[in-house]
Amino acid sequence: QVQLSESGGGLAEPGGSLRLSCAVSGTTGVYVMGWFRQAPGKEREYVVILPSTWYSGDMHYADSVKDRFTVSRDAEKRTAYLDMSDLKPEDTGVYYCATRRGVSIYYVPDQYSSWGQGIQVTVSS
Repeated sequence: QVQLSESGGGLAEPGGSLRLSCAVSGTTGVYVMGWFRQAPGKEREYVVILPSTWYSGDMHYADSVKDRFTVSRDAEKRTAYLDMSDLKPEDTGVYYCATRRGVSIYYVPDQYSSWGQGIQVTVSS
């Protein structure tokens, strides 16, 4: 089974930038990856969904981050990155990477079976 581990994050000022990394290990197959976040007192929500690398398709960004966040992959390092720019206080929360088996795109967290431990992102002056 796939294992995921997030790193990066921390504290940023409004308008600043952070990079999150998600390292993948263990057995993998055909899967879809997503970045999710959960703010205090709120439901977990998707940030961006990455189609399987074996199939064509665009990245699917949430409207709230579409013009500010960029996701990328490094196949050699088996790592995905989330570059966050123009950060806002409402971006504060715990960020997770997650995967689901297959190629179908879903936006709800309960469709994803493998999760990283989560990493805190705080945007505050």
